[in-house]
This record gives sequence, structure tokens and C-alpha cells, in this order.
Amino acid sequence: MSRWAGRWIETWDPEDEGFWNEGGGRRIALRNLVFSVLSEHIGFSVWSLWSVMVLFMGPEYGVDPAGKFFLVAMPTLVGGVLRVPYTFAVAVFGGRNWTIVSAAMLLVPTVAAAFVMHPGVSYGTLMLVAALTGVGGGNFASSMTNINAFYPLREKGWALGLNAGGGNLGVAAIQLVTLLVIATAGAGHPRIVLAVYIPLIVVAALLSALFMDNLAPVKNDTGAAADAAKDPHTWIMSLLYIGTFGSFIGYSFAFGLVLQNQFGRTPLHAAYLTFIGPLLGSLIRPLGGRLADRFGGGRITLWNFLAMAAATGVVIAASARESLGLFLPGFIALFVLSGLGNGSVYKMIPGIFQKKAEASGLAGEAAAAHARRLSGAAMGLIGAVGALGGVGINLAFRESFLNTADGTPAFVSFLAYYAVCFAVTWAVYLRRPARTGSGSEASTPEAVAAYAEV
Repeated sequence: MSRWAGRWIETWDPEDEGFWNEGGGRRIALRNLVFSVLSEHIGFSVWSLWSVMVLFMGPEYGVDPAGKFFLVAMPTLVGGVLRVPYTFAVAVFGGRNWTIVSAAMLLVPTVAAAFVMHPGVSYGTLMLVAALTGVGGGNFASSMTNINAFYPLREKGWALGLNAGGGNLGVAAIQLVTLLVIATAGAGHPRIVLAVYIPLIVVAALLSALFMDNLAPVKNDTGAAADAAKDPHTWIMSLLYIGTFGSFIGYSFAFGLVLQNQFGRTPLHAAYLTFIGPLLGSLIRPLGGRLADRFGGGRITLWNFLAMAAATGVVIAASARESLGLFLPGFIALFVLSGLGNGSVYKMIPGIFQKKAEASGLAGEAAAAHARRLSGAAMGLIGAVGALGGVGINLAFRESFLNTADGTPAFVSFLAYYAVCFAVTWAVYLRRPARTGSGSEASTPEAVAAYAEV
């Protein structure tokens, strides 16, 4: 099945249950999933690096709270932009090959950070090195595109949720490492965090080279991204993913700064708390995919946005009262719900393109191959736009604290966005189509995809 000189698999048909179960497809897909999760996990940790580096930056660094929010927004911006070319990279180089390269590239921002983390460094230098960590954010797009091609539609929700959730755990992992460093060595030793991750990056690249595979059917299909970009559902799902993943990554990067600036927590106190939300949000993401597999991604996503709006209401009330005891449960609930929604939104993507393929007259493997082609490309684009939502979160906090010394105005804007996402999910994916004059439902591909409970 493999061309071992470069670990290329020439034929791949996961929708064929014989191939999947007896032919070894499931085993190969699981092996690639495991090492994809490892590489993406470390990528997320590196992407989150400056959300913890700012906890080491005391007054001697000369960076005010507004400057720190802008500093942690920069990796999100670069990572979001890089997700587009990273999506193309899987088709150009192969999933295994690109995983090796993208993992090795994580050495650049971590080594650079080791050189610049000292008092007296210029703010411009910090911004440049923070921007380099965006390569960790790009890893998500190529990883999800690659794993999407390995799994059949019936298992994509679980597989994609596990892949993304394992990656998302990298945010909590680096925060836990930071907590350990600050609690034991103090806030003057940020390089210890980097000393932990540099060897892990090397290990991830080596394991990817040894145990992952490239899928030949995926190679040289760079036109899929252009086709996906023309489909309106790519951009509708991007809007929803801003609400889920944009919230998750934006809150992850901003949590410690919000605790320090709104509730006066020290770096150590903040470090004790910041990992909880990303940890729970990451762990629950596969459950969001599982629930979407069973009940439909549209339904889970709809009610999840309603719950996010309710949790945001709790956070707004806590901010107004300056109650940390009320704020923490509400904010952690936002992390959990954003993770759940990440899983359900990503399950919807392959389902939409599968329904459209079937409605256009394709069937069987032809429909599945068409759906894999477009959904894999769409995932990269949607992931890129969703990551940019994290930039919006941090910039909203920056403006809120700059103008009012409080995060409440930012949370009010987030509440309004969740309301929009709820309305769009219902209108596009759950509202029933109008009947035609003959009493039958509209049956164009667009109508089928738009109203399917995917």
C-alpha cells in the first residue's frame, strides 16, 4: 500500500468499509492521526508562547497593558494568515512531508525568543519575534486538511475533533509549564519554558518522518482551495468558526492579562488559573464532534451559541460587580462551550460538501472524493479566518482596557457576535426550505446543502 522510499500511499478509499476495516485503512489513519496530534499540539504551544511570556514581563520591560494585548494579538494575526498557504502545502508536498517541515520550523521562534527575553529589549524586537510564533498557528490548517483526507465521513467528527482537541491542548500545556516555572524558579526565568519546548520540537519532527504517510490522491490538487473559496458555505462557516475558535484562541491568549489588569492578580496567581479554560475547552472538542456525528452539527452549533451568549451575560455581570468568584465560572464556561462548538462546526464542513455533491448527481465514492477534496481545502480557509477572530478578541480587550480600564465593553461586543452566529446557524442550516408550487421542497444543490442538518 505504501511506496516506502517516500512513504506515499497510492490508493486510499476510506468510504469502502472492507478497505477501512479489513484492508488496514483504519490502522494507518489512526497512526497518522496520533503523530499529527503530537506535532499540532507542540505547534499550538509555540503559537501561544507570548501569552505566557508576557507573564514574565514585569515593569522593567517597560510594556504597558495595552502594549501586551497588542503583543499577544500579533501571533494570532500571523498564524491566521499562514493557515492559507499551509492548506495548499498538503497538496503540494504531501501531508507527512509538510508535517516534518512545519514542525521543524517551530525552532525559529523558540530559539529567537531565548535571545530576546531580557529587560531593555525594544518593543519592536518583541513584536517581530512574537510574529514568528505564527508558524505554530499555521500547523492547524495543514494538519486538519491532512487528517480530513484519511477518514470516512461517518467518523470525521470524532477524528477531526480529536486532532484539533489534542492540538488545542498545547495552549493549556504551555501555561502549565509556565505555572511550574514561575512557582519554582520565579518570574525571572522565561528561558526555562523554551528549554522544555526546543527538544520536543525536534522529537515531533523526527517521529513525523518515521511514522506518517503521504496520500498520493491528495497531491497536486491545489485548485481545490480556489473552488472552495468560491462556495458561499466556506464563508458562512468561517463566520461561525470565528465565534467558536476565534473565541477559544483569543480568550486563551488574553486570559492572564485580563486577570492581571481587571482583578489585580499577580503573574503567579494568573498562571494558577489561566490553564484551566484552555484545558477544558480542548478536552471537550472531540465530544463536540461526537455529538455532531450523532445529532447533527447544525443542531449542536445552534444551541452552543445560545449557551455562549448566556455565559457571556454572566461574565458581563461579574465584570460590572468586579466579582472574580462569578467571573471565573462564566469565563471558563466560555472556554468549554467554544471547544464544544469547535468540534461541531468542523463536523459540519465535510457534511455540507457531501450533501452538495450528492444533490448535484454524484454518488458513492465519486461524491465522497469530491466532498473530501473541497472540504479539506475549505477547512484551511475556515481555520484561517477563525484564527483572525482571535486577533479581534485581543484588540477588543486592548481598546476596552485602554479606554475604560475594564473588559466589560469587549464582552458586550462578543455577546452581540454570538447572537449573530445563532441567527445565521438557524437561518442557513436548520430552517426548513420553502415548498415549491407542487408541494415539494426545493432540490437544487444549494438548497439541499443550505437546509441539511449537517
